[in-house]
Amino acid sequence: MNRNWRAIRAIVRKDLRQVLQNKSVILPMILVPALILIVIPVAMVVAPQFVAVEDLDVDDLQSLYEALPAALLEDFEGLDLTQTWIMLSANYMFAPMFLIVPLMVAIIIASDSFVGERERQTLEALLYTPVSDADLFLAKVLTALLPAVVIGIASFVLMAVAINIAGYSMMGGLFFPAAPWWPMVFWLGPAVSLMGLGATVLISARAQTFMQVQQMSGFLVLPIVLLMFSQISGFLFLGVGVMLILGLVTFIIGAVLVAIGARTFSRGELIARV
Repeated sequence: MNRNWRAIRAIVRKDLRQVLQNKSVILPMILVPALILIVIPVAMVVAPQFVAVEDLDVDDLQSLYEALPAALLEDFEGLDLTQTWIMLSANYMFAPMFLIVPLMVAIIIASDSFVGERERQTLEALLYTPVSDADLFLAKVLTALLPAVVIGIASFVLMAVAINIAGYSMMGGLFFPAAPWWPMVFWLGPAVSLMGLGATVLISARAQTFMQVQQMSGFLVLPIVLLMFSQISGFLFLGVGVMLILGLVTFIIGAVLVAIGARTFSRGELIARV
């Protein structure tokens, strides 16, 4: 099927401009990544400078340390207790929390994709634009996916800079990121974004308010929370191989959700409900 890419790009640009002008949308996309990926990890890294490492909950990281593959244990050779704490807390302890950022961005923007248009009373004009239902749906998907991927990667870069600066003197050099971060950021992160926005756009096209979509989509964060506790407890270590498999499965789920959305989306039904 031929796509009207000119119209799709125009819709994406329009939606992104609206996102940048909406404080209720843009503020969470700044504050949440800053808290999750900079404030919390940096606090964990500098903690030994203010609290004796013996007083920290080192035992809580024992299960995580024991779950590390032999190849990664080489990174800990010659490290003292303080350096081991920094390496574990920065690279592994809260690593799955990174996935919340691209997922959250995708959910927020996708939530605003149709409900926001309805609340701004611009949906009817948009639905009568000369583009197919599939092109309109694709534009909404791209509007959420592109910023989610870009913000996820940009947040990772800022996180790497902040963590390495915070721990450079204690570690004697650069120590972040560890190997599992690369497939998580560039493979699993985009996959999670696709799955989240696929589900959220389906909800958004049928919901009545922005808050309703946010509440319903919030449940998508639960699997990430479970991954984090699984990693900390040592039950499931998110190594490179696990990341690649999870990313593939998540991409498939996201693609299926987007395909369902494209097939079931009907502007006629939305117009009737404006």
